[in-house]
Amino acid sequence: MEQWITHFMEQFGYWGIAFLIFLENIFPPIPSEIILTFGGFMTTHSNLSFIGVTLTSTVGSIVGAISLYGIGAWIGERNLYKIVDRYGKIIRVKRSDLDKTLHWFERYGYWTIFFCRFVPLLRSLISIPAGLTRMNMPLFLLFTTIGTLIWNIVLIYLGQTVGSNWHVIVHYMDIYSKMIYIVLIILVIFIIWKWLKRQRKHKQN
Repeated sequence: MEQWITHFMEQFGYWGIAFLIFLENIFPPIPSEIILTFGGFMTTHSNLSFIGVTLTSTVGSIVGAISLYGIGAWIGERNLYKIVDRYGKIIRVKRSDLDKTLHWFERYGYWTIFFCRFVPLLRSLISIPAGLTRMNMPLFLLFTTIGTLIWNIVLIYLGQTVGSNWHVIVHYMDIYSKMIYIVLIILVIFIIWKWLKRQRKHKQN
């Protein structure tokens, strides 16, 4: 995949970067680390500029985020509650559980959007619950843009700084991603354990 990504970027320049970053948001397994660091490297030996790569990658990311927001809005809270009403007993989720989750997201959602832009996988998927809760679009775009800009600028700058050794940055970013995945897995296991523990307590009562 790496070879295809770099070849595509060399062939289509800014448009290629914007398109690949858009795809990365819709299809998270495409690594933004490769796109951005190689984009930074390209500023050292092509007519692409740091500002140009930053702007086009950010635009591609925002368009992707808006698309996922739209999917979440299309599903909507109403359909989510219908799923809980219909299958809640099977998946052991009650309306009150969903109420608490949505309330939490409505309260802390904007900062969640911002910080998740630095977390692999979540940086893309977080736009869906934002759409589900119909988060204020201008604020969604504001926090998305700020978080995305920081992420993009850092990786593009690193790619530009190390030049032809941009693979080194990708290597360390790969380690960072794996560490994040491990933390997420542990967190999911902990949440499931807490949930099962609560269910047993309810049955005993």
